[in-house]
Amino acid sequence: MKMSEHEQSIQASDEAWEERQLGADESFVEVVRDDGFNEAVDRAARTKLISIRMELEMIDALKYLASKHHGIGYQTLIKQILARFIDAEMKNMWNEEVSKALRKHEQDKEEESSNDRAA
Repeated sequence: MKMSEHEQSIQASDEAWEERQLGADESFVEVVRDDGFNEAVDRAARTKLISIRMELEMIDALKYLASKHHGIGYQTLIKQILARFIDAEMKNMWNEEVSKALRKHEQDKEEESSNDRAA
């Protein structure tokens, strides 16, 4: 692709791209075929695209937290938050099950001891 004289005189920078000084000309547009590429990426990464409705205030707050305090994108922050929540909930569930099993074991031992004393 040949650049116009105007584009050749513009210093390449993030700002030039964002302000559409570079790359906005239709000569840079081409149709990209999917051919299953996105599905292959999802399979390899074990991910799935989802859609979720959130209050605008939540999104704004997440964007602020992500950029100012974590230096990441807000969607990445959402994934990290969900991962931490899932991990904590799974641990809580596991701890509850272990506690139940220990209580049951202690009760069984007490009953055995009672039965032995009664006999």
